[in-house]
Parts: sequence; structure tokens; C-alpha cells
Amino acid sequence: QVQLVESGGGLVQAGGSLRLSCTASGLRNDFDTYTMGWFRQAPGKEREGVSYISLSGGTTYYADSVKGRFTVSRDNAKDTLYLQMNSLKPDDTAMYYCAASFRGGRWYQERAFAYWGQGTQVTVSS
Repeated sequence: QVQLVESGGGLVQAGGSLRLSCTASGLRNDFDTYTMGWFRQAPGKEREGVSYISLSGGTTYYADSVKGRFTVSRDNAKDTLYLQMNSLKPDDTAMYYCAASFRGGRWYQERAFAYWGQGTQVTVSS
């Protein structure tokens, strides 16, 4: 059974930083054979893609709203995905989800990934 467990969320003031982690287990193949992504969903809004990272980490994509502030990375030896979030804004407040196994299409669309974590809440106060 595939499990993606996110951690690192919390309450932070605007301008602050958080580092999210996502640890994978139960994958059929090695972690480094799965393209990964981060998504977020604010209350009343659709889930949106935040970032994408390729198998080795050599290719990354970001939503325009987070470019220059967020950095995605992965440690394949630890089966772990990260999202470093700096200069946080109140608009970044959302539940953040880790996703695995890109199935094709547009990376920022929810249907592009097969496996999902339960999410970790990020709240940014003004």
C-alpha cells in the first residue's frame, strides 16, 4: 500500500519560512523511479499544482505564484521529497499535498498524479 506522509506544516508569520517533507513507503518500485509533485488547496478553491520535480531532481517546475520563493528537492536515498518555502504570504495558506507517479498531461493538474498524501496545513498570518 502506497503511503505518502507529509510533515512540516504549521503557523508562520508573513515573510517567514517553512520546510515541508514527504516520505514515501509502499511504492512498487524504487522512489527514484517516481516523478513527484507538490500541490495545495485553500478553502473553497481547487487543488493547484505548486511544484514538480523529475526523477533525479534535474528538472523542476513551479507555479508562477511561488517562483523565486519556493524550492523543491528530493533525497532519493531517504525516499523523501521536500519543499522549502521562503517569504511566505497569507495567500500561501492552504493544505499542502505531496503527489507521486506522474501519469502525463499538465503537471499542475490533479489528475496528472496517481498517489497522494493526506496533506499538511500551512497557515500564514499577516
